[in-house]
Amino acid sequence: MREIIKMSELSLNQKNIIITRSKDKISDVKKLFTNKGAQIFDFPAIDVGYPDDLNPLDDALSEINDFHWIIFTSSNGIQFVDERLRNLNTSLKECSKKIKIAVVGEKTSLTLSDLGIEADFVPPEFVAESLIENFPVSGYGLRVFLPRVQTGGRNFIADEFRNSGSRVVEVPAYETRCPDSIPIETINAISNRKIDAMVFSSGKTVSNSSFLLEKEFGEEWLTYLENAKLLTIGPQTSKICGKTFGRVDKEAVKYTFEGLLDAAIDIFN
Repeated sequence: MREIIKMSELSLNQKNIIITRSKDKISDVKKLFTNKGAQIFDFPAIDVGYPDDLNPLDDALSEINDFHWIIFTSSNGIQFVDERLRNLNTSLKECSKKIKIAVVGEKTSLTLSDLGIEADFVPPEFVAESLIENFPVSGYGLRVFLPRVQTGGRNFIADEFRNSGSRVVEVPAYETRCPDSIPIETINAISNRKIDAMVFSSGKTVSNSSFLLEKEFGEEWLTYLENAKLLTIGPQTSKICGKTFGRVDKEAVKYTFEGLLDAAIDIFN
């Protein structure tokens, strides 16, 4: 009889894995993978900061209590909106007493929880389409505030709410920019073709990683990763990875870093 091995009993057995994420958020993800035996090489692919122009955000925040719903698609949106609200002598927690908050994603919901706020709606799947399909009320007549990334994000949620009769105020709350370079330890591992897998958590980490890799290794940059598995967090990231790297070896079933960990364990076991 074939022995059934639980996922929790499997490990990554010293696999060399690159994690691409923003500089200040790699450590939590690294811990997930190292606890399963992986050797992690940092590849900060995103710098997060305020948008080029803060006036649209400040204008929206000055009338935040007039909205029915705020929809956050990322933890960054929550952090930068709350930080900006505090400059106006209030906070997102205070505003949440008067308006409802929806989030896309488990991590985004946890970021709200860290501020002492419980999301009013989290879709069953952590993608924009699931939020639209399962939204608890009709969009007709709603005033919706949608803080988002300055460049590179999707317009899907805003377009769908507008099509349903909502008045949507969509403003940049933060921007994700490409760092200047790759850490030397990671460069050396890639140069020696020692990388077993590369993990992508967003379309921008894919795009920025390819830019930095070409900058470092030249036109033949893809050949340095030809033996590495490419893992993506969800459908949109997979789409960009397929175009940029020419393949996706595995997509997470659950669109979280825990899902990416499961994908890595599965592909190597």
